[in-house]
Amino acid sequence: MARAAGAQELVPGTLPRRVLVVLGSLTAVAPLVTDLYLPALPQLARSLGSSAAMAQLTMSVCLVGLALGQLVAGPLSDRIGRTVPLRVGVAVLLVTSVLCALATDVTVLLVLRLVQGLAGAAAMVIARAVVRDVYDGSRAAVVFSQLMLVTGLAPVVGPMLGGQLLAFTDWRGIFVALAAIAAVLLAACWMLLPETRPAAARAAAPRRSRALRSLLADRQLRAFLLMSALFGVVLFTYISMSAFVLQDDYGLGPVAYAWLFGANSVGLVLGSQLGARLVGRVGAATTLSCGVLLTAGATTVSAAALVFSAPLAVLLPPLWLVLAGLGMSLGTSTGLALSPHPAEAGAAAALLGASQFLLGAAVPPLVSLAGASGPIMGLTMATAGVGLLGALHLARRRTAQATAIGNPAH
Repeated sequence: MARAAGAQELVPGTLPRRVLVVLGSLTAVAPLVTDLYLPALPQLARSLGSSAAMAQLTMSVCLVGLALGQLVAGPLSDRIGRTVPLRVGVAVLLVTSVLCALATDVTVLLVLRLVQGLAGAAAMVIARAVVRDVYDGSRAAVVFSQLMLVTGLAPVVGPMLGGQLLAFTDWRGIFVALAAIAAVLLAACWMLLPETRPAAARAAAPRRSRALRSLLADRQLRAFLLMSALFGVVLFTYISMSAFVLQDDYGLGPVAYAWLFGANSVGLVLGSQLGARLVGRVGAATTLSCGVLLTAGATTVSAAALVFSAPLAVLLPPLWLVLAGLGMSLGTSTGLALSPHPAEAGAAAALLGASQFLLGAAVPPLVSLAGASGPIMGLTMATAGVGLLGALHLARRRTAQATAIGNPAH
């Protein structure tokens, strides 16, 4: 790295560890902008004179922004390179975080959260595209799983930090902290991240609409898109509803909830690292199957515990295993889905992220119309978890068909 990082183009095959840490931090933008203020959701609702459903909606519109923004930033980075849209996105994330801290009306906050999600999407999708630029096959699956170590720390640190901040400030101070994190990420993007999209590949990249249509015609990728969407339902139902269920139904305070949420999220970290090890020993496909089976089983047990109002000690182990199963699955499925698409890595990563965030954003507020209760949370997660078994079967069948005809992309 003798030249400035932003001007450098790397030969596929390796990235310095410091760059991998930055990429992992960028993929953690989504859980940061959604999880950091989770302990403050009830307080935010009271402060702005809104309902619990409206408070949840401030997270849902951010998820919509995270989904739609990827569909713009991913294909755009295929055509103009990774570094410019990435820096712009993180800069806008910084500005909107400051404005969120100043909001006095829930409608204004909703608009700002949407823009915040659009900006954060660039960080997340381009970081994934950079990994695919450099790594391929099983190695890509391993690297994606390793990045989940950093990504997984955000759900651990986010609510815990948010809960601690609430001891000194209100929900506005949490957005100030998010602005400070965005400032650090922006500096890291300028100083450390190289350009990994070769000039020739940029010139040959199709326009966004054409690239997305071509990818959506791929039956193998569509199976992974369905799987990604169901992962999103499980994850974001847990994220958006657990604050109300564990605080209102189980009587936890904001700080206790933050620590419990963080402890549960350790499962995401450990699951991702177990997945990275398993990929090298049994292969990515087998690792994904194990992760999906664990997720499906754990969501079913969690649903039973919530429906029958089981004690917290009974509920927590299966909830922890839900996060562990997601940790094993998310990085591995991303690697498998992106491997056949090196020329459209940004667009393919955008579709994966959009499917996860769009359904993840839509389902929790819809089911919350019946109330943010434990049974609703559990049954929603279990329905998506069991649905993952069908998506896994479809993905395995499509992959086998693609391999049989000698064209892994179609």
